[in-house]
Amino acid sequence: MSSFPIPVSVLTGFLGAGKTTLLNRLLKDPALADTAVIINEFGEVAIDHLLVEQASDGIIQLSDGCLCCTVRGELVDTLADLVDRLQTGRIARLARVIVETTGLADPAPVLQSIMAHPALVQAFRLDGVITLVDAVNGNATLDAHVEAVKQVAVADRIVLSKADMVTDPHELETLRVRLLQINPGADLLDAADTKTGVAALFDCGLYNPATKSADVRRWLGEAHDHDHHDGHDHEYDHGHRHDQRVRSYSLVHDGPVPFSAIEMFLDLLRSAHGEHLLRMKGVIELSEDPLRPLVIHGVQKILHPPVQLPSWPDGQRGTRLVLITLDMPEDYVRRLFAAFTNRPSIDTPDRAALENNPLAIAGR
Repeated sequence: MSSFPIPVSVLTGFLGAGKTTLLNRLLKDPALADTAVIINEFGEVAIDHLLVEQASDGIIQLSDGCLCCTVRGELVDTLADLVDRLQTGRIARLARVIVETTGLADPAPVLQSIMAHPALVQAFRLDGVITLVDAVNGNATLDAHVEAVKQVAVADRIVLSKADMVTDPHELETLRVRLLQINPGADLLDAADTKTGVAALFDCGLYNPATKSADVRRWLGEAHDHDHHDGHDHEYDHGHRHDQRVRSYSLVHDGPVPFSAIEMFLDLLRSAHGEHLLRMKGVIELSEDPLRPLVIHGVQKILHPPVQLPSWPDGQRGTRLVLITLDMPEDYVRRLFAAFTNRPSIDTPDRAALENNPLAIAGR
């Protein structure tokens, strides 16, 4: 018997980062019993799934193309088929799903497939994104491929592989610093560390229905606690061209906000710059129900159905959004948020004016 929603973890990383090696090791852990693994392979010849030792009905391979484009529909169909197998008894139990993406994939469409389908969001919940980075080639890969930067930016856990093969300690430390500059809220782990197992990599989600527990602080990313209202964020001074396009910052409001204001803010943000919004997490104190925090989670233009927690886990209320963006005008976002929380800057309309004219703030 399985309980819904079933957690889904996305395992990503650029070519040669060691995703299959890590997956092979993790699947030996009894904690991953009753796990279905969906492996995407780029091209006609499937290779990775042959290296996964537990080849069984629990492992499903998609070989029709890149998971981020041609097989998005098939991924949805595959997840729906898993639910059907479970409900009809063809699968006795399903505790978790792991989706391993091709190394060339932008993970955002994969997350959207899980978050946006009206039936799948009832059966599955996105647990988190695990991104592997090859320590030997990591800096060069991030320099050359914006997809690799996106994979790091949306991660909940970043796993550094092949660190023991790096001969220059300074180069390794530079990469570690760089990864945390791209994504300050992620946990950075070493693949060779025995502690980098199931317990460290999974259960990244804010709210676990099985335990009725929540950890808002950890889910939003502890590193973001150093952000301030003044708009300063993490500056990248290492000169890497793709990294400079990625910004990570928080929007904070001390006090409740009407649901209608948050709803319109998110609608305008996604319609104006949704393609530049790599990931967004938020906890909101609602004017209508301040005792129960509202949790929101978005990837580009797709917003997961909001969820209300039973209570504030740490006693701290307020509204806080953490955004990871690519080429998004930060000033527009901050002015829009300030207006909807009734803290407009000079020459900026307030919430009432915006509700009458959503285009009043330039920057679309």
